[in-house]
Amino acid sequence: MEPAQSEMSILPNGKSHDLAEEMCVPVKTLHEEEPFDDPEGATAESEEFLPTGGGKKPVRFTDFEGKTSFGMSVFNLGNAIMGSGILGLSFAMANTGILLFLFLLTAVALLSLYSVHLMLKSAGVVGIRAYEQLGQRAFGTPGKMAAGIAITLQNVGAMSSYLYIVKSEFPLVIQAFLKADDTSSEWYLNGNYLVVLVSVCIILPLALMKQIGYLGYTSGFSLSCMVFFLTAVIYKRFQIPCPFEDYTSNVTDVHTVSNISLVDHGHAYHNAHMDDDSHCGPRLFTINSQTAYTIPILAFAFVCHPEVLPIYTELRNPTQKRMQNVSNVSILIMYTMYFLAALFGYLTFYDKVESELLHTYSRIDPFDTLILCVRLAVLTAVTLTVPIVLFPVRRAIQQMVFPTSAFNWLRHVAIALIILTFINMLVIFAPNILGIFGIIGATSAPCLIFIFPAAFYIRIIPKDKEPMNSTPKIVAMAFAALGVLFMFMSLSFIIIDWTTGSSNAGGGH
Repeated sequence: MEPAQSEMSILPNGKSHDLAEEMCVPVKTLHEEEPFDDPEGATAESEEFLPTGGGKKPVRFTDFEGKTSFGMSVFNLGNAIMGSGILGLSFAMANTGILLFLFLLTAVALLSLYSVHLMLKSAGVVGIRAYEQLGQRAFGTPGKMAAGIAITLQNVGAMSSYLYIVKSEFPLVIQAFLKADDTSSEWYLNGNYLVVLVSVCIILPLALMKQIGYLGYTSGFSLSCMVFFLTAVIYKRFQIPCPFEDYTSNVTDVHTVSNISLVDHGHAYHNAHMDDDSHCGPRLFTINSQTAYTIPILAFAFVCHPEVLPIYTELRNPTQKRMQNVSNVSILIMYTMYFLAALFGYLTFYDKVESELLHTYSRIDPFDTLILCVRLAVLTAVTLTVPIVLFPVRRAIQQMVFPTSAFNWLRHVAIALIILTFINMLVIFAPNILGIFGIIGATSAPCLIFIFPAAFYIRIIPKDKEPMNSTPKIVAMAFAALGVLFMFMSLSFIIIDWTTGSSNAGGGH
């Protein structure tokens, strides 16, 4: 019985339900604060990714030795955080003011870091590196199903928003390059066809990778594209005057007053838009009907929690402290980029900024070379982010439907195909990108950031180590309560906004 007992002492990534129940003895040997800093604990945890002798243990779909470097892990997690959310942050700042936006952004970033800390500490105590299995360990099958459903909803919303950008921006870029007419009905100017083409030719091959660590290079390239986007936003702040001349209106004016001299036309155009000067000033604090969307947008922008444990699984020399550092660096970089992009985008257009920043630039000059390059960069970045976000969804589905099955290529490919097909159908019929941000951010994001990590932490950490009246668990309970409050407030604001008809976001994108 020696070999059997040895197997029972190690939980292979939390995949086996029976093994999870046998973890009560090893828990006593782990340190309270830094379980993985114990060399023996770290060794035991690393061994779970190595196949045991004799072939007695079946290879699960995530059982392997972690080989991803610290830098590549930062790229992958940063790419999971960074996405289409950055395009809506200037709009969020315009509806909150600079100071309120900075406060909210800082608060959400810090809360996200604390949430990651709770997840990693819970995972360290029980030796599990799967979000769904933390739910299984804490609340049994209902906990696993709740986590899996939340991850699926959240990441489906994320992938939908990314591909929605492809659908809306790709035709405009091709049209600008080809100088095609707006009324052209060519298939390559149809966003529905293009999003399917991108999904099949680019996203699907990357999504079929066996390990998420292989996407480190594409994640690095994706982040470099967003750095280029940020650089262009900062540059354009000093190039575009306020009020800016709308390209469409300018062309209309030229045809309407074609018999007027250029000087007279310019004077008439200036007078026609004189009232726009009133919005050319920053606001430090503001509240309006669109403010209700701000917190969901920010929360959705920082959700990386479904990807944390898969990236942790593949991290080289995995320890709780090392993975926490990966999270700290990733969130700090994204926090900086978010604020700079939001600030300079807002200072360029002020209250005229749209819910999707790139569309505002296209109103000035749709044939601007730099803006076209920025569009291509953003399209590339969000396209390369989709495979990263798809991995946790596939893992959640396998945890819920095939929890004990060994890795199977046919199932691996089939799940990816089903997910991408569903996402494409959703994107083609989705009404607008802001609605996706609001609804998903107000429901699944609070669960994944606040409620689940706190609830799992309270249930998993032994009471003899941290009693229920201890400070860490009281803070965790308050954290979960904050998540519940946040979810209901956000949903209430959005419902009220819709029912009163005050929201104009649906008319944009």
